[in-house]
Amino acid sequence: MKFAVIGAGAMGLRYGILLQEAGNTVDFIDGWDKNVETIKAQGGAYVSRDHEDKHLVPINISYPEDYQGEPDCYIFFLKQMQLADMLKRCASFFKPTQYAFTCMNGYGHIEKLAKYFAPEKIIAGTALVATVLNGAGDVDFIGKRGAGSMNMANYTEKPDDFTHALFDELDKAQFHPTLTTNFMGTILAKVVFNSVVNTICTMFEMTMGEFAAYDGAEEMARQLIDEAYDVCERAGVKMINTRQDEVASIMYVSKDAMPLHYPSMYQDMHNYRPTEVDYINGYLVKLGREYRYEAKTHAFLTHEVHLAELGKQRELAAKQA
Repeated sequence: MKFAVIGAGAMGLRYGILLQEAGNTVDFIDGWDKNVETIKAQGGAYVSRDHEDKHLVPINISYPEDYQGEPDCYIFFLKQMQLADMLKRCASFFKPTQYAFTCMNGYGHIEKLAKYFAPEKIIAGTALVATVLNGAGDVDFIGKRGAGSMNMANYTEKPDDFTHALFDELDKAQFHPTLTTNFMGTILAKVVFNSVVNTICTMFEMTMGEFAAYDGAEEMARQLIDEAYDVCERAGVKMINTRQDEVASIMYVSKDAMPLHYPSMYQDMHNYRPTEVDYINGYLVKLGREYRYEAKTHAFLTHEVHLAELGKQRELAAKQA
């Protein structure tokens, strides 16, 4: 199968490189000049696993304006704030026969993709996979090979032959996919997960394991999950997990599967980049208000993260002065 990964950051590199190693043809498209030029200069991306065995993996990378390939499927891994601009830059080479697949964090990307791809060509999912971008052209896969899992669903909730073929390739690449026919329930499960772990770990600058070790962690998780599920129920979304299952998943992943991991929101905050909180906790607040429900805890956390972002910008300005 032929893929083009749009967004050669941490997750884009992980998905693309592992699919390439599983026997697929994979191109990479990115808009970050330093990343593209570094990868071209060094002949690929440096890959580590849990900070060890750093080695160079040859990959083919282009700017959107230079891309000449014709993949079967585009894989999108960008920050929510970057997607609209990147879609415009790539629009000239999209074709009606091609599919769009994404496991981006948060919610807001599906409507943007739907402006360029037909509903039956959109497949989205959620990835419980930890990856860190150390810098341009340098990525660290967290966890042993085969660690993590993912869910995927068709926008139309009607899997076709291509969906099953994509599932098989993701399985070969050891992403351990699960195919569902509940699109919104699948996507929002990860939004809810991130609304707890990403946000709290970011605010208190701690790993997932450090959060899970706190005596009140499960109580905090339950409060946020209950509020998020209240929102989803009012919106008519049937979640793929029960509330208790979601609490258990957060505690297991944080304590046992990825205890040393700093979530992506923390990585953005730590590196003075805008966070995706408006597309995670903020999205749950927005969705709740559409159904006359105030997700007050999520609203408070959204404001807290934005205040912390202001603090980090002051810190950056002081460093640069």
